[in-house]
Amino acid sequence: MTVAIGVFALAIAVIASERAHRTKVALIGAALVVLLGTIDQERAIEAIDLNTIGLLAGMMLVVRLTEPTGVYNYLAIRAGQLSGGRSLAVVLALAGTTALLSAFLDNLTTVLLIVPITFLLADTLDIEPIPLVIIEIIASNIGGTATLIGDPPNILIAGATDLSFLDFIVNLAPVAVVTFVVVTGMLYVVFRRRLHVEPSARDRVMSLDARKSIEDAAELRRTMPVLIATILAFFAQGVIGLEPATVALTGASVMLLVTRQSVEEALAGIEWATLFFFVGLFVLVGALEETGAIAEVTQGIASVTGGDRSAELLGITWVAALGSAVVDNIPFTTAMLPVVAELQADAGDDAYWWALSLGACFGGNATLIAAAANVAAAGMAERAGRPVGFVAFLKVGIPATIVSIAIATLYIVVRYL
Repeated sequence: MTVAIGVFALAIAVIASERAHRTKVALIGAALVVLLGTIDQERAIEAIDLNTIGLLAGMMLVVRLTEPTGVYNYLAIRAGQLSGGRSLAVVLALAGTTALLSAFLDNLTTVLLIVPITFLLADTLDIEPIPLVIIEIIASNIGGTATLIGDPPNILIAGATDLSFLDFIVNLAPVAVVTFVVVTGMLYVVFRRRLHVEPSARDRVMSLDARKSIEDAAELRRTMPVLIATILAFFAQGVIGLEPATVALTGASVMLLVTRQSVEEALAGIEWATLFFFVGLFVLVGALEETGAIAEVTQGIASVTGGDRSAELLGITWVAALGSAVVDNIPFTTAMLPVVAELQADAGDDAYWWALSLGACFGGNATLIAAAANVAAAGMAERAGRPVGFVAFLKVGIPATIVSIAIATLYIVVRYL
């Protein structure tokens, strides 16, 4: 356990210092925990979440294959025109769309679709794209909290319980909406100077003909039906019984079949650095799980709270937020499930699951590695030559998380205590 914690802490420290690429650090850390015997090779492979890797790879291919058509340029220009080129309207449109799609699609897929449009829109309006990307990351995690399919922790909770899609909406959507409004407003105040749109840029955007941005209409007619079908399949994945990775990879495969672009060019468009960062991170966290480090933290909740219901609910929320920020909300939620199940069984109260969901989902906004959507968006930004710094995100993510968890705490007290 000491080795697992030590290697993980050192890896996080080096990533935060930004002295080495996070993918290199994660892979070296993963190699160390395996070579030192902290986790065996078979368990390390099992720790890698192939559903997340498959979803990322599939959607990266879909985005890469549709980019040459100019459709994202078209959407960026139309978004700028519909907002009138006003910075507040741009933020509300992008953040609102991200939160809504994250709730009913899923937050990881949403950022993969929204971020390319954001960079193009920012270039069109001549403003910095990174503040918009950060706002979208945070909005995706808040919006994803509202439904069963929006954020991986909720999917994990649903798999461990008999809670329905409606149960998640009724109990989590109200607080997610309030949190989105408050946090988005706060972020706009923080970034408003960097998002100021000059009148000349506004006039330029309003005078553009969005239709001229379509560069390959024939390719668009081939790939767009596949993109639309893939998105619709995500919405219906609960009904059709397919994992998100299966939907994404199927869509990507069909698109490869109908496109005239070469397979080699398409595969070169995948952000392999992001995928391998996830591989390394999953192995590092797997070592923490294997040695019982995460279980020690989660079991500590039950002993510290002493059976007091109020302390247990609030303790779950804040510990889940802290754990998700440090580790990643997917494995931490997985480790918390048996502990919360035991506490919930003793109390006979589903509020324990909502406390876990709010802590894990909102905690995903604290750091750049706290949620899959964060890492994916950061990878796309880096590929575009405008990286999101670990510390730069931390300065915004921690306050946003504290405000979010404070709202969640008040919500739990008012509704469940």
